[in-house]
Amino acid sequence: MTGAPMDDTARREIMIRPALPRDVRGINALVEPLAHEGILLGKDLVSFYEAVQEFLVAVDPEGEVVGCGALHVMWEDLAEVRTLAVHASQRGTGLGHRMLEELLQRARGLELSRVFCLTFEVDFFSRHGFEEMGEQLGPELYLQLLRSPDEGIAEFLDLARVKPNTLGNTRMMRRLDG
Repeated sequence: MTGAPMDDTARREIMIRPALPRDVRGINALVEPLAHEGILLGKDLVSFYEAVQEFLVAVDPEGEVVGCGALHVMWEDLAEVRTLAVHASQRGTGLGHRMLEELLQRARGLELSRVFCLTFEVDFFSRHGFEEMGEQLGPELYLQLLRSPDEGIAEFLDLARVKPNTLGNTRMMRRLDG
């Protein structure tokens, strides 16, 4: 992938679709530099393969992955937007907005009422209706989620064992309209 900006025609031809196993290396290539900067959590390739069905990708006309994002269902009414990233050449083009809207549409299709994110990009998510979390989980939900081995759920619960990975992140939530 080159860092050169794309022309307007190429931007319009960016297609968002469900990720396929063949997209995983492209997702990893997008996430890895952001993980080194501490913006996203790094993951092993196997984790991306295991979660590929949760991902959407944005691909350019040559088929290269230039954006990604995942929706991870956590409970009967709750999901998390994870690993939302766009290639540097696509920042400021609205692709991140398009990706997030597609993920929120997926959540609506699953009849979820709340979507959570853990982010440094507070302004971006605020512009999309997310608010810093003020609501508390009920004790039953907390205890159920506590049983999950998923690191993302541990981050959501703000467990001490994930603190080094999440310091400075903001927990945000958006309620979805019916």
